[in-house]
Amino acid sequence: MARRIFFTAGIPTILGMSVFVVSYIIVTKNIAEIPPSSTIAISALFFLLGLAGLSFGILSASWDKEPGSFFGIENIPMNIQRAKAAFKPATQNFEDKS
Repeated sequence: MARRIFFTAGIPTILGMSVFVVSYIIVTKNIAEIPPSSTIAISALFFLLGLAGLSFGILSASWDKEPGSFFGIENIPMNIQRAKAAFKPATQNFEDKS
């Protein structure tokens, strides 16, 4: 899970922060004129990609003793069911299993 989260959330988040640094360097060195709205939009896209990657990393986690597959896609439906069950009252979860 941590490895997936690093690649799917960490890298886009680092890129989102580096957009500001690269944009600042480009503007201060007079290489190009970049509108601030473009910098914010590109950075926001990377941060949204990181948020989606964080969600994917959490939902694709395998809670079994043996490790899951590389992408962990087979664990997503089961983890979504577990997340839905967590928001139901405990009596409702007990009745669903009976």
